[in-house]
Amino acid sequence: MADNFLHETLNAVSEMGLLPAKIPAFLQDNLNSKFALRPYQKEAFARFFHCFEKPFPNKAFPLHFLFNMATGSGKTLIMAGLILYLYEKGYRNFLFFVNSTNIIDKTRDNFLNPLSSKFLFTENINIGSRQITISSVPHFAGVNDSDINICFTTIQKLHSDLNSEKENSVTSDFLIRAHLALALFMMSNQCVNKSTPCFRVAEV
Repeated sequence: MADNFLHETLNAVSEMGLLPAKIPAFLQDNLNSKFALRPYQKEAFARFFHCFEKPFPNKAFPLHFLFNMATGSGKTLIMAGLILYLYEKGYRNFLFFVNSTNIIDKTRDNFLNPLSSKFLFTENINIGSRQITISSVPHFAGVNDSDINICFTTIQKLHSDLNSEKENSVTSDFLIRAHLALALFMMSNQCVNKSTPCFRVAEV
């Protein structure tokens, strides 16, 4: 009998009530309160937490997750929440790459600009006893290990940087050395059915 897809296994786990019932307080408290989490977003978080923390058949590192969600369903809010969750787990560096500079500009505004109507975090982010700063960085050399460091780039620039290494860019050497310190977020306009937008999360 063929192995189930992960989402099929998670459907069964969810139906049995075995997913985490609550969103961690540090995550909920540090997201902008005007964007109340919808039931399916809570379900998406719960499935990620379950896979990240629990063993499952054929689990292998680095981990890769795909979120296949419709336009307007709150993918970027899920990303913001996952950044908080992974920060609490020890991650500090996040690479966000897409095929459009327009998406980068919008996402950077949502993550970094408190004056934006779509700003996704609270004005002051606190995890444990620390106040956390979100920093936009061109690369990860010399970043502050206490910050959430996000490098926003396009797929084309990332490919160029990795294949013709130069100063002040993301390098393959860093990606190799960054094990357990870097998470990748890739957003795509087309995914499984070639019409529904998605984003992928990968641990390096």
